[in-house]
Amino acid sequence: MNQGKRLLNLMGTKIQIWLEHDEVEHLLNQAQKMLIDYEQRFSANRLDSQLMQVNLNAGIKPVKLQSDLFRLIKIGKTQSLAKNSFLNIAIGPLIQAWRVGFNDARYPSVSEINQLLTLINPNDILLDEDNSSVLLKHSGMAIDLGALAKGYFADKVIEFFKQQNAHAAYIDLGGNVLTFGACPFHDDGYWRVGIQNPFLTRGNVITVLKIQNQSVVTSGIYERTFNYNGKTYHHIFDSQTGYPVETDIESITIVTEHAIDGEIWTTQLYGYSAQQVIKQINKIDHIEGIVITKNHEYASSNGLLI
Repeated sequence: MNQGKRLLNLMGTKIQIWLEHDEVEHLLNQAQKMLIDYEQRFSANRLDSQLMQVNLNAGIKPVKLQSDLFRLIKIGKTQSLAKNSFLNIAIGPLIQAWRVGFNDARYPSVSEINQLLTLINPNDILLDEDNSSVLLKHSGMAIDLGALAKGYFADKVIEFFKQQNAHAAYIDLGGNVLTFGACPFHDDGYWRVGIQNPFLTRGNVITVLKIQNQSVVTSGIYERTFNYNGKTYHHIFDSQTGYPVETDIESITIVTEHAIDGEIWTTQLYGYSAQQVIKQINKIDHIEGIVITKNHEYASSNGLLI
């Protein structure tokens, strides 16, 4: 059984894929093609992407999509409408107004934010199941799948490897990790995934998790920020206010079977207090988590292997 690794720079991040399979290079090439295709079609920042065609035709006409993109938008709308969820795939107009994490980040006016709040209702994403088409009800609306896409892509790549009878695999899309099979580098078969210490430079971990056939997704406010009038603003927005969420949390890590579920939960929970997040995670079957607060406090759910 051959082993191989592939390092890629895509989607604004560093991607690492590791695979154990008889035809390892062939499968890594296929996975690379998949990820390049996903980036081209799902991006909210490329004028030629399928998703951008939906956004450019907001308030004009529905756009027919390939089934995978339609499905992710459907998942995103459903999760955006979940009770007390801080996830909202209709948040695109706010992201483009603030531009946090980009060189042209800015602080929008109150009147601009109030106007944008009328354009971010996920109920106004109209789905046509029969035609796999999406219509944004109002001109100026925009879908952004950044809170979900990497998890979806990780699941798709690992699913492909399983279909090809891979022995084991690992994918890391810039902090979104998904594993399959037993880790050959440790006698116990568990993969080790370090959780970034948000107060130190990248590569310094606060703890190491042991996982197998699981995903680890971390969402934090410590890398994509900008300063305005002496205050730091981050990239996770509150759909009720139009401003970055007010929270005592520096980062949330979710451990679950599928990477997309980790994406969903890290975003849905981000507007709560650290204490509320841990209580909520402990109530939900099949997920575990870690919260790190701005005050350098650390808490984990009951079932984590550390």
